[in-house]
Amino acid sequence: MDSHLSDRLLRSGQDEVDTVARCRFIDAEKASEGNPAGHSVAFLCRVLGVPRSTYYGHRASRAARTVRERAEEVLVGEIRVLHAGSRGAYGAPRIHAALRRAGRVVNSKKIERLMRRHRIVGITRRRRRGLTRQAKRAVFTLDLIGRDFTAPRPGMRLVGDMTELTTLERKLYLATCIDLATREVVGWAMADHHRTELPVAALRMAAGRGGLEQGCVMHTDRGSKEYTSDEFRSEIRKLRMRQSMGRVGSCYEMPPRKAGSPS
Repeated sequence: MDSHLSDRLLRSGQDEVDTVARCRFIDAEKASEGNPAGHSVAFLCRVLGVPRSTYYGHRASRAARTVRERAEEVLVGEIRVLHAGSRGAYGAPRIHAALRRAGRVVNSKKIERLMRRHRIVGITRRRRRGLTRQAKRAVFTLDLIGRDFTAPRPGMRLVGDMTELTTLERKLYLATCIDLATREVVGWAMADHHRTELPVAALRMAAGRGGLEQGCVMHTDRGSKEYTSDEFRSEIRKLRMRQSMGRVGSCYEMPPRKAGSPS
């Protein structure tokens, strides 16, 4: 009997089996409700040369790991909810801050580790210098809003912007149109390029929603060649809007961002 059990253990792995493998074998072969024909723990420990204290210590350690793994599964679920709620914008620091506000005590390094393991990545937004490079022969229009980023009612003034988004797999580009009366994103388009068709698509979405007045001002800075292109100007004329441009890449010429921006 003893030889039979040892042979079964050795066939399951290599000639020299470590203590963890022996303890797992004891778990599989011991008598239980599901295995009434099994052997006692004392018998199996004696046959396999494992002290009973070692076996029970292994069981306690495994139980602790199971509890820890389940707790991490719950935490990953909470991270996914917060990440989705931010439309993919939150990285580890803001996820950690949100969990703390909710009363969860968790180490920031653990959040980073779990997000990295499960490939949960926040989107990094930044204006890239290459996106604010004007064309050499660009034709500019007047600044019709004079740094007054307000509007008495919706549909009178829009502002457009181009943003580079860094994701885990590739770079994406986001063009937006924001209504200055409501600070709502009324048009947007995203792609893996920043050709003129991208802001044109965002502008068409804004117009397609309705509510824009005839002569509505579309304001951008003059740094991006997409906004000074003939195609973009033609679309503005077609929609019976007026184009307005501020200085190149000046943060004072662009309005404050709203949290509702698509991610």
